[in-house]
Amino acid sequence: MLNKLRVAVYSAVGGQEEPIAAGPRPPADERLPKFPYSRPSFLRLASEDEVQVAADRSIRPIMVPRDISCMPWMAGYAEAVNAGKSKRNEDTAHLHVGSLHRPDERGSDTGARSVPYYYFGLFDGHAGHGASTAAANQLHHIVHERLMDIVEHLLPPDGAPEPAARTDFFWVSSRELSVDKLVTGALEAAFNEMDEQIAEDRRRYDMRGGCTALVALFLLGRLYVANAGDSRAVVCRRGRAMVASHDFTPETERQRVRQLASRQPSLCGGEFTHLEFCRRLTRRDLGQRVLYRDAHMTGWAYKTVTESDIKFPVVCGEGKRSRVCATIGVTRGFGDHNLRAQNTNVYVKPFLLSQPEVLIINLEEEAAVTESDVLVMATDGLWDVVSNQRMAELVERALSHFPAHDQSMRRYR
Repeated sequence: MLNKLRVAVYSAVGGQEEPIAAGPRPPADERLPKFPYSRPSFLRLASEDEVQVAADRSIRPIMVPRDISCMPWMAGYAEAVNAGKSKRNEDTAHLHVGSLHRPDERGSDTGARSVPYYYFGLFDGHAGHGASTAAANQLHHIVHERLMDIVEHLLPPDGAPEPAARTDFFWVSSRELSVDKLVTGALEAAFNEMDEQIAEDRRRYDMRGGCTALVALFLLGRLYVANAGDSRAVVCRRGRAMVASHDFTPETERQRVRQLASRQPSLCGGEFTHLEFCRRLTRRDLGQRVLYRDAHMTGWAYKTVTESDIKFPVVCGEGKRSRVCATIGVTRGFGDHNLRAQNTNVYVKPFLLSQPEVLIINLEEEAAVTESDVLVMATDGLWDVVSNQRMAELVERALSHFPAHDQSMRRYR
């Protein structure tokens, strides 16, 4: 077991999956995908042949929208399939322009107040395209439904106080709840519902693998960035980078995962330990005093090594090589419900979260946004080789070719 895990520790995602044992369902080999494989609709690929060309790993074409006018706010997009890790590009994206409205008392939308919103979603799939394709097709609908749940707070009647100051709708009337809290809650609930939907759909459809999720929502003069995974959003402003999301990996969430393993050791199935040692232990270390830290510790102390300490750590490796249960390199996202640690019966899903972190940028603050500011959203494939600051410099260099009032800037608007 230990030797097998040593080989697996730095492997890419690809744990074991097993049939689901709940409710009537088609045999595993007869289940079809809920959504067929496709590329983002705004690429406007006209045929299956063009979709196949986009996945050509020998030439790795850079795919961009044929008509950039179909994207709002002079937005752009580009993608390239990886260099052989998977047969298809398992990453995908979606954009949606929507509107929130309150019907009048007669049930008609006529004359009702409304507010537009802009949704940009990026989904980095692994071990199959099922989860990422499902999220691209469904998450924006779920987000819309969750926003409609709070539309009464986002669109107060004429002459009423601002939403942030209104508390009469809430069961706790003494608590002041802001629009930011409500929208954040809507995004968090939508992410959780999306993950539950994937869990349910896998009983009827071929829904393999998982994906990270990064969503940018422009609403009511604010930018809400919801991130679950290691994709990243960066605001590039006058050659400087401003962080708009944080990465969630085994490296950044090491303590959370280890604390969960400490509180619920049954999740480790007797195969992993929540303890972290300063080096990989072997049987030669039995009875020796070695530096370690427990899940509740940030510093190091000495411990006499016992038999149970030689188990594989629940989080191993460092940086991009870090893994949960020696299997997966991300700690948040959708799917992976059947994923088991390499060569074990330990399920990895209990250590993963669908909960996003939501960061907010108020676009209405003085000097908050200029025409030269750019929001860059990308999967980890880009950020592995380009730093935030380097990206800001590249954006600044590209924009420098277009003076501030040059009409050619808007040629493709």
